Amino acid sequence: MRNVLAMVLAAGRVDELSVLTMHRPKSALPFGGLYRVIDFPLSNLMHSGISRVGILSQYRPFSLMNHIGDGSAWDMNSRHSYIHILPPYKGHKPQDWYQGTADAIHQNLDYIRREKPEYVLILSGDHVYQMDYARLIEFHNANNADVSLAFKQMPMEQASRFGLAHFDENDLSIEGGRLIRYTEKPENPVSNWASLTIYLFKTDVLMDIVHDFVGQRHKTEFGRDILPEIINTHRVFGYRFNNFWGYTRTISEYYQSNMNLLGDHPSIDPEQWRIRTNLAHRNIQDHLPALFGSSGNVKNSLVYNGCRIYGHVENCILFPGVVIEKGAIIKDSIIFYDTTIKAGATVHASIIDTDVTVGEGAVVGSKATLVTSQDLQKNLTLLGQDVDIKPNQCVLPGSHISTESDIDNYHINKSSEGIKQ
Repeated sequence: MRNVLAMVLAAGRVDELSVLTMHRPKSALPFGGLYRVIDFPLSNLMHSGISRVGILSQYRPFSLMNHIGDGSAWDMNSRHSYIHILPPYKGHKPQDWYQGTADAIHQNLDYIRREKPEYVLILSGDHVYQMDYARLIEFHNANNADVSLAFKQMPMEQASRFGLAHFDENDLSIEGGRLIRYTEKPENPVSNWASLTIYLFKTDVLMDIVHDFVGQRHKTEFGRDILPEIINTHRVFGYRFNNFWGYTRTISEYYQSNMNLLGDHPSIDPEQWRIRTNLAHRNIQDHLPALFGSSGNVKNSLVYNGCRIYGHVENCILFPGVVIEKGAIIKDSIIFYDTTIKAGATVHASIIDTDVTVGEGAVVGSKATLVTSQDLQKNLTLLGQDVDIKPNQCVLPGSHISTESDIDNYHINKSSEGIKQ
């Protein structure tokens, strides 16, 4: 689809993910044992035949840029198929950091003009799903739409977190229909058709709208400022998406989305979805197959190349290069690249970032079963990049530890199994 240019919004960090996004944007967050979150929209673009992609980056972009590389992982490294990284820049006119989704597009109108697409597809870079964008484009053309937005039904109790569609019931099909109203995160929602931050614009319409709203009126967000107004002035349609879509804005959502990969019938299946990733990033492709020692025991877990397992692993996702030493017990946890859990350590209900060491006999996290999203949000334990937990230290359930945290005074009282500080 040479007439489509994709613009992927990958600039942001969300505070809700705490230490996990301290050194990387949310779109570069590791996911599912092998991938990064941005692999999902990039793979969708590749399989949809959309091969001209701009990545709007801003917050600590090194990890994202290093992962994307030259785009070859997604067959986007040729004269007519490519990925361009588009950070904020200082030009002839005063510029600033991207102030919102629409402002990010506004600052790159010159890039869009140079590419001369017929359509611009704007995507979030931090959602987990499989979609054929060609079907969205067909829907858009069949309705002679100026703008088409993708929506999915969410539980009504969650609807206030999203932009919501209100469809014209007289102009509605199974695939979707014309919108009569769009409300951004209303306090009292009456619709539960939630925006997936997938916007398809006719290029001339996008240029005019962004110039008007951002350039003239200084309104910077599509959802908050622009979409509610253009319903009345343009042909705006909603495309209904009924398959899995993972929202990873909070710790509990990120954790639950990862855990959806486990079991016999996972709701997220990267292999079936043909999700690509950059295997050269962190030298993943150079790892030997996982090694399982005679003392190792693994249940209902994903274990990737380069792992060495000598302890007990249950309901876990282990990224390449993770080492679980003899006597260590790891349950209900996600452990990123090249982390080592030393002998006799215990890790429960935790997310542990890259290059972390958990010392011998240390205890990390809660042994209690965490079921509800409230439990997960409150009691999941996070260890950030390069954290070193000393032998016999204890990290309390719900702690968020980075290299800047002071945990030297935490240790385990072996006789009473209590925690002293």
